Amino acid sequence: MTRNLDSESLVEAFLLWMTVERGRASNTVASYRRDLRKYVDFLDGRTVDVMKASDDDVEAFIRSLQSSGEAAASTARRLAAVRMLHGYLVAEDIRESNPGAHVEGVKVATGVPKPLSMDEVESFLASVTGESSIDFRDRALLEFLYATGARISEACDLNLEDLDLSARVVRLFGKGSKERVVPFGRIAEEHLRAYLSAGGRQALEPEAWARSADRDAVFLTNRGRRLNRQKAWNIVRDAGRAAGINRELSPHVLRHSCATHMLEHGADLRIVQEMLGHATISTTQIYTKVSQERLWSVYRDAHPRARG
Repeated sequence: MTRNLDSESLVEAFLLWMTVERGRASNTVASYRRDLRKYVDFLDGRTVDVMKASDDDVEAFIRSLQSSGEAAASTARRLAAVRMLHGYLVAEDIRESNPGAHVEGVKVATGVPKPLSMDEVESFLASVTGESSIDFRDRALLEFLYATGARISEACDLNLEDLDLSARVVRLFGKGSKERVVPFGRIAEEHLRAYLSAGGRQALEPEAWARSADRDAVFLTNRGRRLNRQKAWNIVRDAGRAAGINRELSPHVLRHSCATHMLEHGADLRIVQEMLGHATISTTQIYTKVSQERLWSVYRDAHPRARG
């Protein structure tokens, strides 16, 4: 069953299948492409291609990643991509076996980032104090992320037509391009309106748009381009530092904080699941564990007989 197909072509065929047949989001496919290019480069160094790769080759690839000091989560993701690639080749009768199927998995520590306290949230959201168009944007972005629990990619991909300020709802497109409608509160609305005014987004609009996709974006850079994830990540990190929060913050911490605080204030688990766009309730249940841990922490500190 040997077919003379080069590795790059096979990878691209797999990625096309993931996009068209499985409906994977563009960011997910881009991540697979990066991981599989690293795998193909490794195989090239062993003068082996994807068609001839063996269990030993896949194991050697994983060992090389681990010895490089790469995070376990990243290595586990790359192994998953390799397994899916070879699984696709087997399903399409291009290869007879999946060399990654019997390779031992990579152990990744479980858990979620510690959510912000309510006091930390207040300090964090008040950390941007200027009156420039960039300040208006940053305040609107931070309020939006905490108010909606949106993924950072969802915020960066947000278009003007997806935002309904009058009804205070936003249409988000999550993993697999799944659509959901999420509400947000009055404070987030106020900051979004301020940003979308003449002194905010309008001041960031260029004389000529470099790309049509930039014209529709809610959040723009100072050059009139659609805000990307790295820049948005930096905005969150810098706000955390300005607020005096002594740990590195990420957009995902805001998502965790939104979910945790809603559950602590009585929100139904299914509603939080729908709001965050989780495929299964088990993913959302992680936040109930976080809330219970915080409850016990408060109880141990406050109850006079808790440590008896």
